[in-house]
Amino acid sequence: MQSQIFELQYALNTFYFLMCGALVMWMAAGFTMLEAGLVRSKNTVEILTKNIALFATACTMYMICGYAIMYDGNLFLSGIAGGDTLVADALSASAKNGFSGDAVYSAPSDFFFQVVFVATCMSIVSGAVAERMKLWAFLLFAVVMTGFIYPFEGSWTWGGKDVIGLFSLTKLGFSDFAGSGIVHMAGAAAALSGVLLLGARKGKYGPNGEIRAIPGANLPLAALGTLILWMGWLGFNGGSVLKLGDIASANAVAMVFLNTNAAAAGGAIGALIIARMIFGKADLTMLLNGALAGLVAITAEPSTPSALQATLFGMIAGVIVVISILVLDKIKIDDPVGAISVHGVSGFFGLMLVPLTNPNATVLGQIAGAATIFTWVFISSLLVWGIIKVVMGLRISEEEEYQGADIAECGMEAYPEFIR
Repeated sequence: MQSQIFELQYALNTFYFLMCGALVMWMAAGFTMLEAGLVRSKNTVEILTKNIALFATACTMYMICGYAIMYDGNLFLSGIAGGDTLVADALSASAKNGFSGDAVYSAPSDFFFQVVFVATCMSIVSGAVAERMKLWAFLLFAVVMTGFIYPFEGSWTWGGKDVIGLFSLTKLGFSDFAGSGIVHMAGAAAALSGVLLLGARKGKYGPNGEIRAIPGANLPLAALGTLILWMGWLGFNGGSVLKLGDIASANAVAMVFLNTNAAAAGGAIGALIIARMIFGKADLTMLLNGALAGLVAITAEPSTPSALQATLFGMIAGVIVVISILVLDKIKIDDPVGAISVHGVSGFFGLMLVPLTNPNATVLGQIAGAATIFTWVFISSLLVWGIIKVVMGLRISEEEEYQGADIAECGMEAYPEFIR
């Protein structure tokens, strides 16, 4: 009887993992639509190409080497059978110790759930460097980011390994439930390093330092992308509970879903109110980014806050992200979609919130973790971007930028019937 219950839990946990992974994969569509809506129409095809190509690149590189670096598990060489052998060993060991109510899940399902996180991290970079980066320069960076930079950082956090063999973040009290820092701040750090080397889009800043707005071409698409991300985030955070097959886990999953949704709602409200106070109008783009900021912030710890706390955390994140976007514009860091603010600033804020509701996390541990993630990803990314810049260049020409990256990089237009 215990064996049957164990097998049922194993099947349920595996199925839950796969379904949450599918939800996170759906976030790729969200990023694609959000970015396509916030860039100008002449850069739409290129941004669509980048998002689909980076997803394929992430899946391949993480399979080849990323998963092995991060967790010492290599499905590329062992195949699904090898993964099942690992699971069978775990089941056997658990059976020897007696039924404990803790079922494991299949290694391939774990890989699938992890790889969509890698793609999410890389998607953050895509929006920040939009409208002026060479497509193949971006994809070359994606190979290194998803195959090496992210996996090494992940091995020191979720992988539990010592940072360069020096110290353990886990022992310091670092906690990041679903990746506010490990996924989102890491993506923002890589994006920031690329943006600093790229420079701003032509015409974004005037000769006297004035900021010129460059509106996106399709705000309905941007709104759709945000709602897709909002939905996909339930799998992002909910799947990070890692199992469903017992009462405690089922309750934890329900709480994570509740808090994730509450934080997004709070973020949207906070951003809408602060935008109204600053601009005198209801700014849709700030509303969208506010919802995403709330989602990023709660990702570090969605299981321990109350629903009210999650809403307040999200609301504060929504206010912070609007201010951050304005500050970055002021210092001439051109981020067309606000990705650095949404994922970087809100990601750091989320990490700092964790000790307020999770007694196992420490402020020192959170600061150490955030510093480790940002320093490693920013410096290594800056180095890779720099090498690519020397070898093939990062930026399209001024003439190509004026014409649009669609024609220059892809040879086609997203809306040909509207172009004279």
